[in-house]
Amino acid sequence: MDVTWLPDARPRERHLAVGEFDGVHIGHREVIRGADTVLTFEPHPRAVVAPDSAPKLLTPLAIKADLIADLGVRELVVIPFDGSFAAQTAQEFIDRELIERLGARTVSVGENFRFGNRAKGDTGLLRAQDAFATRVSELVEVDGEIVSSTHIRGLVSAGEVAAAARFLAAPFQMRGTVAHGDKRGRTLGFPTANLVPDNALVVPGHGVYACRARTADGAVHVAATNVGVRPMFVTGRGELIEAFLVDFDGDIYGTPLRVEFLKRLRGEKRFESIDALVEQMGRDVEDARAIAA
Repeated sequence: MDVTWLPDARPRERHLAVGEFDGVHIGHREVIRGADTVLTFEPHPRAVVAPDSAPKLLTPLAIKADLIADLGVRELVVIPFDGSFAAQTAQEFIDRELIERLGARTVSVGENFRFGNRAKGDTGLLRAQDAFATRVSELVEVDGEIVSSTHIRGLVSAGEVAAAARFLAAPFQMRGTVAHGDKRGRTLGFPTANLVPDNALVVPGHGVYACRARTADGAVHVAATNVGVRPMFVTGRGELIEAFLVDFDGDIYGTPLRVEFLKRLRGEKRFESIDALVEQMGRDVEDARAIAA
């Protein structure tokens, strides 16, 4: 899939799906179905127009692009969203971007999609256009609950990653460059990869999780992953994602790592001794093995 920033987009006929698509959840996938091009925003529009209320994101652009590519989309077009773009009226956005620049023949959006200055544009305005056909996807429900990025963010923040996966159609994932491989982890019997969370992104609630971890060589390992502040060893330190990798033997420092969160195993806690911690880690690893199998 090609990733194109909007100013660099070449004219051609496009079947567009338009939206923020944070998380690329099953509702977003219905909007994207049948489109050859996805049009999205970077950063999230609310980070520009209302930064104090901007949400923490489920997916940075790199993960969003990979998830969209997996849907068979030909091109991802990214709008570099800023104050000038936010000032466009809804009709200007339609005329300048959708029609003139992108050659839209069909436009697919969710039923709650709003756009243009002060979010005055809606599905009714899109449907009133003669230059393209408009497809509006209804909100999707799972077990009686509406699927939304907001709801999924709440689930992940609460540690309910298994429930979040049902709405995402895939495990919630985080990526990063390993900040340091913890030697203490090896002495405890498990090589450890530490990731420092991005403040702009949602982080699972503190606790230990069964995960799959993909290392730079493409190998997938079971991991018992602690999210929190490492109460056994450090006080006053910021939040850390600490993945204890199973069946891994190598140098992981400075390499990329992808961690998929499958299920919360327990809360984070302080142990009476290192021996007690090691014993619990052994149980966590076995639980993670069973879940990730």
